[in-house]
Amino acid sequence: MAHPADNSAQDFVPRAAESVREHLAAATGLPDFLAGAGTLTLAERLLIVDQALLMLDQNYVHLPLKAAMYAVNPVQRLRVLQRRLERQTEQSKSPEWLFHAEMSEIFNLVRDLHTNYLLPDPYRGKVAFLPFLVEHYEDDRGEHFLVSHLTPGFSAPGFEPGVEVTHWSGIPVGKAVDLNAARFAGSNAAARRSRGIESLTVRSLTRHLPPFEEWVTVSFIDGAGTARELREAWRIVDNLATPVAAEGPSAVAQPVGLDLDMEEINRAKVMLFAPKVVARRKALDAGEAAPEVHAGEISTSLPEVFRAQEVQTSAGTFGYLRIFKFYHPPQEFIGEYLDLLQRMPERGLILDVRDNGGGYVLNAEFALQTLTPRHITPEPAQFINTPLNLRICRQNPEELGAWLPSMEQAVELGTTYSSAVPLIPEELANRIGQQYAGPVVLITNARCYSATDIFAAGFQDHRIGPVLGTDENTGAGGANVWEHKDLIDALANDPGTPYRRLPKNANMRVAIRRTLRVGPNSGTPVEDLGITPDEHHRITRRDLLEGNVDLFERAGRILDTLTPHAVAITDATAAGGALRLKVKAVNIDRLDVYVDQRPRASLDLSDGQADVTVPDAAAARSARVEGFVGGELVASRTAQLN
Repeated sequence: MAHPADNSAQDFVPRAAESVREHLAAATGLPDFLAGAGTLTLAERLLIVDQALLMLDQNYVHLPLKAAMYAVNPVQRLRVLQRRLERQTEQSKSPEWLFHAEMSEIFNLVRDLHTNYLLPDPYRGKVAFLPFLVEHYEDDRGEHFLVSHLTPGFSAPGFEPGVEVTHWSGIPVGKAVDLNAARFAGSNAAARRSRGIESLTVRSLTRHLPPFEEWVTVSFIDGAGTARELREAWRIVDNLATPVAAEGPSAVAQPVGLDLDMEEINRAKVMLFAPKVVARRKALDAGEAAPEVHAGEISTSLPEVFRAQEVQTSAGTFGYLRIFKFYHPPQEFIGEYLDLLQRMPERGLILDVRDNGGGYVLNAEFALQTLTPRHITPEPAQFINTPLNLRICRQNPEELGAWLPSMEQAVELGTTYSSAVPLIPEELANRIGQQYAGPVVLITNARCYSATDIFAAGFQDHRIGPVLGTDENTGAGGANVWEHKDLIDALANDPGTPYRRLPKNANMRVAIRRTLRVGPNSGTPVEDLGITPDEHHRITRRDLLEGNVDLFERAGRILDTLTPHAVAITDATAAGGALRLKVKAVNIDRLDVYVDQRPRASLDLSDGQADVTVPDAAAARSARVEGFVGGELVASRTAQLN
């Protein structure tokens, strides 16, 4: 019997849109929201500044870099603010929004999306939005800004996806974007401008104060070529909840590399502009069936994390896997990732991590091994040597003991940074080896950040495939980030801990360990530099309105120039004390065989088939075959035997 909620695929779309409309109906106007905001006492403000001073002065790994690169001194700015607050009284204190604005400005001085001041209640968990999305493309006539999506139920005369925006509240829209970009943190010009575009219509109030203007006037050219204007008010609504449980593993035990603002914005965009994803998530959670979000997609149990399908290009049919985030419980993430990878055609894979703000470092580093036969070296990370960081490592020897000897030594030597140690064990980064044998192209943009920067750097450093960027750089976030509560937890057993609970759900985050690249770029920091793509694609109007058709075509042409290589164990039997393997290979001229991690055979191939007999190996637990071309390792596959 069909579930009563599963009437038909045709019924799913209007139900999804209605669900979003109901949620947005609870949105409040900006004046009403601000009327109830602002309850911090003077003592609470002083506590926040005191804890911010502690974090930036004693925990912030990039402080020397940022002070030199941008000629800023956020620690001194906090001391000046602290002194001003000490001279105020409850009656004479400044409006609360000015306090939040100054705290945000001080943190933004370092242009680091890991290191943030997070607003307290009632801002926390809210988003400010306009009911449409503006995106950017370029052509021979220059840059353009068009409306790409509308929220369900919103309409205005002549205003629809595809109209071009020319002015924003009277300012030429390109200049309005640049003004926005100057207000938001970002480690390079591409990252800041990308945030400037995005913040035109969607802003997370966890990270930013609400807009100062209550409404905007949008000047646009409609489909008939007529210049028109739309006046639209900002609205405030609760964001979608995060799928990561608050009681999950601490950042000390499970390293996180996350641009929280991007994570909040991405969830808001799903809520506002992708109602089918929201509805499918609810249906899956309730045990109900639901159609795929887009026709022709490969089914996934995590539609907010992955999108998988085959794409047609003039160069052929290729697999497409979009990873929207690495911020999902690792066991679920890795299981679904591996399942989708096995369902991709081996002609070639387009792996898209645009707008991925990162998440768990484990998810990013673990995924690399599945795409290459080469050994993966995880990115190492360093603490800045300070008395408080040393104290934290001493209190957490199980998780942080590897950094401790160099930090103890720094007391005498005066070195700035600790030794560089990987955030995840090297064994884990190579546990299952290559799972996808086809060529891979990685698509990035300036909104890739943190764990996604780590992933893109590893992809490039291990020569997995070409990187195709839609911006000239990634977001350049090279660090492991801790929240203030993680610092409290790290010294929970220290009676003299200087960390104090923050009031009214206020919070702060800090980059505590910086990451370094490996391979040919060994030792180069990711922060502020990011990953420069091997090839560049300018997003087109057709990309924005027709599902990335030109981007896929460009990626397909790149994949078509790459030769696929593959090896597979098609049969393994034990007989007479020996292990007999049947191996199939594609574009391989030499095959090496390992049994239980030991080399046991090597043979030349000419026809893509091989029967290998390994004596005294009937009880073997695993076999690995490695394929070479001209002496270079190009393919690998491991089989568990018993």
